Amino acid sequence: MKMHRQLWILAGITVLVVAAAMILPPISQPAEYHQFADQRGFFGIPNFNDVISNLAFFLSGSAGLVFLARVYRTPAQTTFHDLKECLPYGVLFFSVTAAALGSMYYHWTPDVDHLMWDRLPIVIGIAALLSTTLVDRISPAAGLWALPLLVVSAVFSVLHWYWTELQGTGNLNFYIVMQFYSILLIVWISLSFPSRYTRGNDVYQVIALYAIAKLAEMLDGKIFVWTDGWISGHTLKHLIAAYAAYRIVQILRKRRFLANVVFD
Repeated sequence: MKMHRQLWILAGITVLVVAAAMILPPISQPAEYHQFADQRGFFGIPNFNDVISNLAFFLSGSAGLVFLARVYRTPAQTTFHDLKECLPYGVLFFSVTAAALGSMYYHWTPDVDHLMWDRLPIVIGIAALLSTTLVDRISPAAGLWALPLLVVSAVFSVLHWYWTELQGTGNLNFYIVMQFYSILLIVWISLSFPSRYTRGNDVYQVIALYAIAKLAEMLDGKIFVWTDGWISGHTLKHLIAAYAAYRIVQILRKRRFLANVVFD
């Protein structure tokens, strides 16, 4: 009953948050968003550091996909109680890999049209991480059922923002909900329900790393000045966020199923 009550509370708050995104005035994209601190080009590549640092995402995402492939081919694997639980993690690591390409594409020529391809894999990856949280802490059926709904909502949030940009208004409300409210849900669910696996609390390390990455992004120019032009905050954001994704791979390698976890 406790679980059902908390899930109903979460559902009610989610409805209110989505309603607020529909009703509140639109949050527009700042005009200076595309003006990153480090605009140096090398070897014919514009914005070299912001472009090349995305290789870290490719490495992290690929490491996750390779790990899942090995798990799927190992009958005695102990990472997943049911191999169907691989699916949201597969979407997550595929999104991380795609984020490398999307972000490279954007930072090569920073503008609204290219930014859409940067944001799509990012928000899909966060939606998949929410699905993995539901699988691990609520039930596999709930998490797998929610996965396509969350992915569609993530895609909609980006396409809606992009469409409003083309209309000259710009509305980030749904995108903000899908990215940041999803992370809040992951934290809330993790605090409220035990994981069916060991290493469950390591998810807080992933969230903390992502928060640090976002802080580095906000301090883009200041970090560039503090480091005397060695690295910008946005480049640092790529590296830290990519490590956060790789941290998930490390967690999966070490975790084991807990048969004695009972939900009330």
